[in-house]
Amino acid sequence: MRRRRSPKQGRRHCRNIENRYSRDNIRLTVFCQTRGRSSGRITVGSFRPTAHLEFRQRAEQAAESLRDFRYKQAARSGFTIIELLVVLAVIGILIALLLPAVQMARETARRAQCQNNLRQLGVAVHNFEATHRYYPSNGWGYLWMADPDRGTGPKQPGGWIYQLLPFVEGQTLQQIGAGLPDNQKRAALNKLSHTPMPLFTCPTRPAQITTALNTSLVFKNADVTGPVATTHYAINEGDYITDTPGGPETLVEGDDRAYDWTDVSKATGVSYLRSTVRPRDVTDGTSNTYLIGEKNVSSESYIDGSDDGFDQPMYSGVDLDIARWTTAPPLPDGLSPQYRRFGSAHPAGALFVFCDGSVRMVSFLIDVKVHQYTGSRSDGKTLK
Repeated sequence: MRRRRSPKQGRRHCRNIENRYSRDNIRLTVFCQTRGRSSGRITVGSFRPTAHLEFRQRAEQAAESLRDFRYKQAARSGFTIIELLVVLAVIGILIALLLPAVQMARETARRAQCQNNLRQLGVAVHNFEATHRYYPSNGWGYLWMADPDRGTGPKQPGGWIYQLLPFVEGQTLQQIGAGLPDNQKRAALNKLSHTPMPLFTCPTRPAQITTALNTSLVFKNADVTGPVATTHYAINEGDYITDTPGGPETLVEGDDRAYDWTDVSKATGVSYLRSTVRPRDVTDGTSNTYLIGEKNVSSESYIDGSDDGFDQPMYSGVDLDIARWTTAPPLPDGLSPQYRRFGSAHPAGALFVFCDGSVRMVSFLIDVKVHQYTGSRSDGKTLK
């Protein structure tokens, strides 16, 4: 029997074996086979390729453009000058906006620390008064260092800062040189003159808390060499200037009742040469009278000691370094020394602690008369 042929067995299989392109036509040739036998080559036909070539050319041009674009993008991996300038301008604007705010925040913190220093000094003065029944005296004169064996009040050559030491955790400092013979005590007091206390410095000023010594000065009871510890705060001597000389030549002369001390009967402040001012003497009211304030310092003299009010040890007797007057308003630190005035490095004014313990900012623009009245303890011109 003849076996029936499967439908698939007679199917012709063809495949494209050749495509020929020329300028004018495209020739398509296929190879076909049936039942495993070759049927030969068959030319399907040819046609004009104009549209096809135009499309292909455009496609190749687009691909080339894409490659060029990617190459250029890869080559531009950094900033252009314009982009860099824009970024720098934005950064500059941000700094200009943020820097004043940062500086203001820092000054606010420094001012708060300064206020705290004065508040502590006010508390110390009140504790001193509770113990001795008068405000700390201000010593004998600018050529005398403090003496650890002479207590407080009129017999103590050192000023208000030295007398206040036991009430500001400075007991150890106050005992330096105690009980020593004269030569050894003079050397010990030189060591004291070099010892600063951060409590007496305003953080708005540079961190330097010692300064060069005025080498023209020869102390009566100490061999002082520089640099010396300084204070940024001064006690209120009032609105009447009582310039005090260097003081007596010896302790014996200072103790002599016949010694001719500078007349301070017209002094109006709370502490001055050999004073013993009591709270009851502050008749204008403790809330209306300065106790201690920031002093003006030449900004060029923070370190070199060229300001006459910033070239002495803070433990010396009454001097421009530890006392100020209210004959003129406070001034901001500047190039010109104003060694009798109060003042500060703060932008708006100087801080004062009043006799009632309150701390207030006093503007550089305060009225002259108001400033004078606030410096006097008993002129009868209280502020309303």
